[in-house]
Amino acid sequence: MLSYQHIYHAGNLADVQKHALLAWMLSYLTRKDKPVSYIESHAGRGLYHLDAPEAVKTGEAAAGIDRVLETHGLPDAHPLLQALAACKQTHGATSYPGSPLIAAHLLRPQDSLHFAELHPGEHVALRNALPRGRAKLHQQDGFELALSLAPPTPRRGLLLIDPSYEIKSDYGRIPGIIANLHRKWNVGVIALWYPILKDGSHGPMLKALENQGLPGALRHEVRFPPVREGHRMIGSGMFVVNAPFGAQDECTRLDQLFARMQRAV
Repeated sequence: MLSYQHIYHAGNLADVQKHALLAWMLSYLTRKDKPVSYIESHAGRGLYHLDAPEAVKTGEAAAGIDRVLETHGLPDAHPLLQALAACKQTHGATSYPGSPLIAAHLLRPQDSLHFAELHPGEHVALRNALPRGRAKLHQQDGFELALSLAPPTPRRGLLLIDPSYEIKSDYGRIPGIIANLHRKWNVGVIALWYPILKDGSHGPMLKALENQGLPGALRHEVRFPPVREGHRMIGSGMFVVNAPFGAQDECTRLDQLFARMQRAV
């Protein structure tokens, strides 16, 4: 639980899918003047430098966000690119924003942000990365935080669940946790990221989620080759409850982006 370090994977193809869809949903929610709540269960450090030895070692960012930028794969006005540009302006050309910094850039002063991060070092790094006073940080189990806050104030909002899945029991726990969260917060957008692994570990979890008949459920997956020999991840998925209107169109755009990148290989 406390060993995962996302710096090895920051900016990879899974991040492109997750962060592009997240940024689009946050941008959609802020089209109205009404304030929103944003919660993350597994926030990480929030800020990464893609020239760090860990990132260079795996080369995952080079095959991910770097290729998207080189090929102009996203429209210039895409909210992910706006957040990325703001991050580079503040933290340098090699910086890459995790979801907390993406949210901090796209959300407004009237919006409420809560981030849970249990890892002591990552928690400190997240506190240093965020603008002072921008969010409430919680060094506690992210599932416990989400359940304790639901329903948040304001009630409009989005929860991102993005565990490392190093704890294998998470696959079995998550459907029940999401069902409980939805019962408590029936208007909330609940977004779950999951890896697609060669052994199909995500399969039973997705089947359980789909069998619950959750409203506005959207499942989006992208596939890509393993980044290196022996790597188990072959894709990335998002399961969204109460998906905002137009989210399927954004997923279609991402499908087209990934198809173009695959053809270019």
